[in-house]
Amino acid sequence: MKMTAAKDLRQDLRRLAERIRGRRTIKLFLQTPIDRQVILDAIEVARWAPNHHVTEPWHFYLLGENAMKANVELIRQITADVKDVKRADFKAKAATEIPGWLVVTCRRSEDEVLQREDYASCCCAMQNLMLYLSEAGVGSKWATGAIVEDKRFFDMLGADQEQELVVGVLRYGYPKTIPIQSRKDVGDIVTELE
Repeated sequence: MKMTAAKDLRQDLRRLAERIRGRRTIKLFLQTPIDRQVILDAIEVARWAPNHHVTEPWHFYLLGENAMKANVELIRQITADVKDVKRADFKAKAATEIPGWLVVTCRRSEDEVLQREDYASCCCAMQNLMLYLSEAGVGSKWATGAIVEDKRFFDMLGADQEQELVVGVLRYGYPKTIPIQSRKDVGDIVTELE
């Protein structure tokens, strides 16, 4: 009996490791809508990320159709201001091809240590979210950029830039392609101390 349990555990751990290694950043999406409940279920799992003193510093903004259109236009405006109209049109067109958008913010704190801990917790929540979506067959890309610092973006969200900072804009959808990647050998990144 114990031998079977140990074997089952090893198999479960191998499957978990494969799922974690298999999650990729997706840049090209199919234009198939994602069931809203899948996203809400992913958020439910995300909120179980470790957070010091159970501060739960995150907030999730799930963008609907009108908010996504406003986001695309804001991307166009910001890019035109910083680059040029041609690049702005290109970025806006690419943004219209993203089926879903979710913005994750972190509560701001004047306490530097608490802010760092809360931000780290929000990053863990993002990873939980992306792993859940990956397991559901939904690809994602965690993005930042000039938009996450722009007051107009916060206004669009109805968020207070003095109270929240954007951890990331999660773009999601069913992937057109899944890239292949590799990582350094574990021996290259581990230092064992005695």
